[in-house]
Amino acid sequence: MSIISNLLGVVLKTIFDFIGNYGLSIIVFTIFVKVLLLPLTIKQTKSTKAMQDIQPKIKEIQEMYKNKPEKQQQELMKVYQEAKINPLAGCLPLLIQMPILIGLFTVLRDPVTYGVFQDKATLATASEGFLWIKNLTQPDIILAVLSGATTFLMQMIMMPKDQQQGSMKIMTYFMSGMMLFWGFTFPAGLTLYWTVGNLFSIAQHYLVMNPLKAKLANSKEEVIDEGKHRNKK
Repeated sequence: MSIISNLLGVVLKTIFDFIGNYGLSIIVFTIFVKVLLLPLTIKQTKSTKAMQDIQPKIKEIQEMYKNKPEKQQQELMKVYQEAKINPLAGCLPLLIQMPILIGLFTVLRDPVTYGVFQDKATLATASEGFLWIKNLTQPDIILAVLSGATTFLMQMIMMPKDQQQGSMKIMTYFMSGMMLFWGFTFPAGLTLYWTVGNLFSIAQHYLVMNPLKAKLANSKEEVIDEGKHRNKK
């Protein structure tokens, strides 16, 4: 983990040396990391969409062979093979991203240790006065509220409508509440990173993910129509 944190520290330092403003550097740094992870996010979206498409077939098999687990597993594997889907593929991008996200939090909580600044005095000077934030090394109330609000908004926008109830809805409120609480305890620089990341994810959802899902849905419909046309012949 220290290797990732040290590498990210070098990246943030390079951005800061070029821009000269710590708050703006965190924003650019956040966008840079999000863009870097975009291919993994797209891959995860494709895998999730493919799994959603075969869910009716999966439920049918699970119901049909609920008393025959071995047969059920065999039939499910056939469905995955026919659809050319690896059921674990959707988890892989997330597993890859987790060490990077933890590394980001580590660097932003202690930028001196990871080489962004030479010493705490330099950090203190660079952290003063960004937008309304008095000091990026101290918690900020407004930013904490924005962090919780953008987390809630992101969850509601990105979560499928059929899942916006029950335990998933409770999880949305829980995550938003946790980010609000952390915003009151974490350095404002770290909360700024999280808030900007949420806003980027919301924009990414509308500009990239929604068009991608529509394209995947259209491709599926074209395949179905083509199959029907062949059957008629």
